[in-house]
Amino acid sequence: MTEGMQDEVINGRYRGWADRVADVMAENYENFTYANLAIRGKLVGQVHREQVPVAIELVNGPSTIISFHAGANDVIRPKYDPAKTIDTYNDAVDQITKSGATLMLFCVLEDTGKKNKTAQIWQERFNVFNDNVRKKANDVGAILFDPNQDQFWKDSRFIHEDRLHLNSEGHRRVAQAVLARLNLPHDPDWRKPLPPAEKQTIVEKTQINLHWFGAYAVPWMIRRARRRSSGDGRSAKYPAPISWKS
Repeated sequence: MTEGMQDEVINGRYRGWADRVADVMAENYENFTYANLAIRGKLVGQVHREQVPVAIELVNGPSTIISFHAGANDVIRPKYDPAKTIDTYNDAVDQITKSGATLMLFCVLEDTGKKNKTAQIWQERFNVFNDNVRKKANDVGAILFDPNQDQFWKDSRFIHEDRLHLNSEGHRRVAQAVLARLNLPHDPDWRKPLPPAEKQTIVEKTQINLHWFGAYAVPWMIRRARRRSSGDGRSAKYPAPISWKS
């Protein structure tokens, strides 16, 4: 999510909601710098070990904002261990909190509108996962973003055709939500629902499902069989703070 997966590509990198927020922050704060440590496919343990220590080293008091969002990749794995995932998540949050940075946390959308068995399993898992995120955010005084509070997020048109990541409009909306919470210039209509969707024929739905299976499901299954991740061998977009200009 924070890497910007499936948003528009600029200079060979996905843009993403965080880059969009950085655009506005750079216009409103002198000497603003930005780092993005996120790498697709990482599990919460990897984020805890590899990214959190680097982020903490960059902290300069509460003027430093750290966005932490991890665990979703764990939740959708077949062998998901909720206790281990949540314990690791909470320990990472505690470490960031001790650094003195301002912390932002995110819940995951629970009800996507899908009614298949997989969607039901994910919804049940994310319900428990999100309950912990909400409690942890309250305990440590973090800024919390919870899409489950707004019905418009259930519109699948904010999701890329891979059925996992936000598309460009989804990333734009998340950016506007963050900017609004930080009292920075934003689109006041960011909560406005999209116009009613056109109905799809059975043939169109079948073609879409077949395309998704071949383009995304099969590669995912192959990676799982090989015990590989989409993030293997990749590095962060901006592993060190840079002066940012939109």
